[in-house]
Amino acid sequence: SRIECSWRLKKILHGYRHILKQRLHSCPDLVSFMVELKTVLEIALKNTQDLHIPRPPEYYSCLVRDLEILGWNKVAYVDTGLTTVKLKAEDSCGRQHLITLKLNAKYPTEPPDCLVDFPVPFAVSWMPQNSLIDIYNQFLAALESLKEFWDAVDEIDGKTWVLEPENPTRSSTTRRIAIGNNVSVNIEVDPRHPNMLPECYFLGADHAVNPLRTKLNNNMHLWDPEISLLQNLRELLEIDFPSRAVLEKSDFAKDCGICYAYRLDGNVPDQVCDDPRCGQPFHQACLYEWLQGLPTSRQSFNVIFGECPYCNK
Repeated sequence: SRIECSWRLKKILHGYRHILKQRLHSCPDLVSFMVELKTVLEIALKNTQDLHIPRPPEYYSCLVRDLEILGWNKVAYVDTGLTTVKLKAEDSCGRQHLITLKLNAKYPTEPPDCLVDFPVPFAVSWMPQNSLIDIYNQFLAALESLKEFWDAVDEIDGKTWVLEPENPTRSSTTRRIAIGNNVSVNIEVDPRHPNMLPECYFLGADHAVNPLRTKLNNNMHLWDPEISLLQNLRELLEIDFPSRAVLEKSDFAKDCGICYAYRLDGNVPDQVCDDPRCGQPFHQACLYEWLQGLPTSRQSFNVIFGECPYCNK
């Protein structure tokens, strides 16, 4: 037999494994083992440092004073134990942001852990005499440093059809933008240099994607950091991205021709039939499974060749 228990209990019994093993071997029945276990636990608890160290009164008085100086209007949430605080801030463009502070018992000697929804790491510089106001000011400064990045991705989110991610977070640096039916471009924006040419990866049938790749390569030298990222992409690719005002997302978000679903384990159909008259999209996993089951398909290294499930080309 063996003991399965919660991690808290496991932590308490950590140094008593050999004793428990010995008791498990020697006890004639379950009831007598439970009595032994109770005895071992009592000893273990006496010798265990208190699992929840009570925080000194100075911790609370210091934290409440800091929050009062900062202003309660900037506090979005405080937990009942006063160990987690969420502060809200607005950047110069009116975007709302949150910073979560996890405070340890040695605050303010040690800084709290700071959790933010940023595309870059957020490191806090801290001295024992610092307070929450210093963290808040560093948070505001970091928001301003990322203003251009969020401006660029907000323009893309507002004016084009973004197929992925469906609900981008503030830390998300990639966007898959619809260009036409079953044709899209995946861009990776550098948060530190958002107005520079992003990494671009085209998805779609070769006949639709190759001209776009050629235009990008030929016009790369025309990239102008003074104008917006979206405007640059329009000019380099010599296209107008489908507008949110005119078209619906369903015009681009076509279901997979094999499983008839749009999302499969978080993935969307990104493999497209090369025949211009077909152009049916499939999930990579569905297509791979389908082609593997066909006696006519062949594989060369990591590439599989076969007929389209839709048009047999």
